[in-house]
Amino acid sequence: MQSTITIVNLLGAVALLLFGLAQVKYGVTRAFGVKLRAVLATGTQSGPRSLLSGFLATIALQSSTATVLTVASFAERDLIRPRMAQVVLLGANIGTAVTAWIFATGVAWLSPMLILTGLIVRKGASSARQGSGTALVGVGLMLLSLHLLSSATEPMRDSPALGAFIGMLDDAWPVALILSAALAFVSSSSLAVVVLILSLASAGVLSTGLIIVLILGANLGGAIPPVVATLSAPASARRITIGNLVVRTVGCAIALPLAGYGALLLQSLPLSQAMLPVDAHLIFNLALATLAWPLSGLISDLMGKLVPDDPQADEGPRFLDADALDTPVVALANATREVLVVGDTIERMLIRAENAFKHNDLGPLAEIIALEKKVDARQQDVKIYLSQLGRKGLDEQDGRRSITIIDYAINLEHIGDIIEKGLAEQIRKKILNGFKFSDQGYEELKTLFDMTIENLRAAQSIFVTGDFDLARRLMEIKIDIRRLEKQSSGRHLERLRDGLMQSLQTSSLHLDMLRDLKRINAHIVSVAHPILDQGGVLGESRLRATDSRA
Repeated sequence: MQSTITIVNLLGAVALLLFGLAQVKYGVTRAFGVKLRAVLATGTQSGPRSLLSGFLATIALQSSTATVLTVASFAERDLIRPRMAQVVLLGANIGTAVTAWIFATGVAWLSPMLILTGLIVRKGASSARQGSGTALVGVGLMLLSLHLLSSATEPMRDSPALGAFIGMLDDAWPVALILSAALAFVSSSSLAVVVLILSLASAGVLSTGLIIVLILGANLGGAIPPVVATLSAPASARRITIGNLVVRTVGCAIALPLAGYGALLLQSLPLSQAMLPVDAHLIFNLALATLAWPLSGLISDLMGKLVPDDPQADEGPRFLDADALDTPVVALANATREVLVVGDTIERMLIRAENAFKHNDLGPLAEIIALEKKVDARQQDVKIYLSQLGRKGLDEQDGRRSITIIDYAINLEHIGDIIEKGLAEQIRKKILNGFKFSDQGYEELKTLFDMTIENLRAAQSIFVTGDFDLARRLMEIKIDIRRLEKQSSGRHLERLRDGLMQSLQTSSLHLDMLRDLKRINAHIVSVAHPILDQGGVLGESRLRATDSRA
């Protein structure tokens, strides 16, 4: 009976730890998700910055799995280079190890205060405060679970059955590694398994060598859930998660035969016996990062060969089913899905243009012409499909929706033309002539590029949901874009007057790119017009009302 109670208490403590982890991830994502994604997307220009970005993101999210999946999604959209993505994940591994080390330093007494503070902060009206409060509650629950784990494992110290089982594992390290990896995979958290090992070690039932082996298994198992989650994702995303698994597997394969020597080394160091699991966890990930960082380019190249490119999909429309024309609601939904594909293609074009601009690389521009042709063809297909639907007769509401879909498709097609004939040509001219923007000019254009991509993603959401508040916010951002373009143009002219050579060389390019990005944003914001017009808040003119005597 006592053993059953012990097992229930142990499983309950682990479940509470996993729930706390989920709360932290949800809260941080809700409060700082956009900023975290921006840090990960923009903080990857160099190896050190990439490592730091992965470290900070994992500390915030309390989940290296979340960081891996986010980075994989960035790689899928060419927001991050494969080599830098591998470095980010090395930083994420260190972040998990540091998190475990912090939790093991005896701060469980903070749990009640953190839970209370989190519940108070959650009462705030803003999503940032609510998310922050949820994250604080999650951290408090995680600390509470550590206390419960310690209490649950205390009776195991004198358990003959556990002693016999541990003895078997101590004589079969490969089996112990596989068992620990399986636990990390099932729980989708290497941190949870490390904390469990910490609790068992504090009960004095694990040898130092076995502790190291179990820690290796937790690291290995923690890399498997992202691979499973991206099995159906594009090849560019799968290369990142599989590369992370390969790096950890090779690291464990090297470290496992050396675990006995590692145990002797740890015992010779002035380290606390109770902290050995988290010390070993941190040392392993630091050593892995040190060894794998210089090889990140080779790893990404190897993944490119091991994971072949996705087969080319049919270039025709995906969702425009002619049989659905007899059911207007279904046909309009099909057209909406098809236009979303056009919007995703436009996003790829913008990302490739920005990558070429940031890295002075003509490579990303090569695909823009082909993508623009897809945009032209698909928006034409949508117009023909909806014109066929219109001949069957539509009620007023469906007629308005049909016009909205066509208008958005046309605006996306105009954006594609601007990117291909405007932005891409200007970036190509910059690269071929070796022009270099001033630091301030470069940052202004990069900021406008980032805002444009984020605005397009918001427009895609508005197009589907018709969210009034989001539409209004997008319209307000249009004013910010106009103001930013005006300020950037003014500062550029000031630099010209000051005789700054870089500004003299790139004067027309700078102004042309500003103009084109502003035009693109004007087309993006058009998706909000029918929603705001229907809500009665869209004015017919931007002219200020003037006194009749004027």
